[in-house]
Amino acid sequence: MSQRLSDRQLVGFMLAASVASTIGGLPFNSLPVMLGSLADSFKLEAQAVGLIGSICFAGYLVGTLGAPLWINRLNWRLLTLVSALGTAGSFAASAMVRDLLQLQVVWALIGFFASTMTCLGMRILSDLPNKVRAYGVRQGVELSVTALVLFALPPLVIATFKYPGAAWALAGVVAVLGVSALWVPAHSLAPADAGPRGGPISAAAWVALAVFFVYLAGNIGLWAFLERVGASRQIAPAQMGLVFAVLKLLGGVAAFSMGALGERLPMSRAHALALGVLAVGLLMLGAGSGFAAYAIGAWVWEFAFTCGCILQTAHIARCDPGGRAIVLVPAAFALGSMVGPAMAGQLFGTGQVLALLAMAGAGSVVPWLVASVSRKVT
Repeated sequence: MSQRLSDRQLVGFMLAASVASTIGGLPFNSLPVMLGSLADSFKLEAQAVGLIGSICFAGYLVGTLGAPLWINRLNWRLLTLVSALGTAGSFAASAMVRDLLQLQVVWALIGFFASTMTCLGMRILSDLPNKVRAYGVRQGVELSVTALVLFALPPLVIATFKYPGAAWALAGVVAVLGVSALWVPAHSLAPADAGPRGGPISAAAWVALAVFFVYLAGNIGLWAFLERVGASRQIAPAQMGLVFAVLKLLGGVAAFSMGALGERLPMSRAHALALGVLAVGLLMLGAGSGFAAYAIGAWVWEFAFTCGCILQTAHIARCDPGGRAIVLVPAAFALGSMVGPAMAGQLFGTGQVLALLAMAGAGSVVPWLVASVSRKVT
């Protein structure tokens, strides 16, 4: 696309890509609620439920690892439509099957099609000029929609219609969001003179992806056991619900704040600020024993964690003009979601809450260290 895009076109593409990415994030963001209702509806043991979650991430990982091979070759508008229909159809199919093996297959398909939507959204946004703003808006849209879905799903749907109702509801949400395919660009937005697209991933991008994986593993490990940390502090269930409801909203606020800030701060300074805020949240989680300390610590941590995700995603996009590294961001996320909770479980299982918080802190220091070293080298 050699012509210069108008501001209106840029905003339209940004929103369409953000909605596509929102579809990709729904299975992960709704996973605890969906698996809980699945266990109740089908009377499944914890091991079977956990396996379904792992299978979903396996399908997600397969989709993300294959994305660099086809992301620059296919029509994005058509691919968005097909993937949205595949995600919605898989959710609908999961409401109708009764066999455990069939459930596992359908959830693998949910993960696969969802990963395609995420990769498409990330790839489209990598062509936009202000990458921090683009990925900030993307995450803000995703978390805002997710917050609305999670607020409505348990009391209005699951309480009455159990898992089948929740699956049909998510299928409907995906189908409505899939209308965004009409505004998705068919091909790359990069100008013809912007350099080759689809070339090999640069070494800098591989380093950035590795750093992001470390960051995700440490913090997703904490996220997986954040409710257990609260339970160990005797936080009441109603209070816990309030904490997690506000978490998603604050994540959206953080994302939109980063979008408004754009790229005004140097990378090392931005990472230092995010690390400082995250450290405050971890200290409050570690030092406080009451509801206020737990809630505020969790909210501060979530805000900073979201900011760090956006900064690193934008950096990966800048490191690789070929546009292949950015579609591996969901793969890093999937791997972090597999490794982090397993490591955190070993720590939390022995009662080492402070070690769990230290793991999140250590993973969060790495992006700042790399950014600081890179600034001195350049």
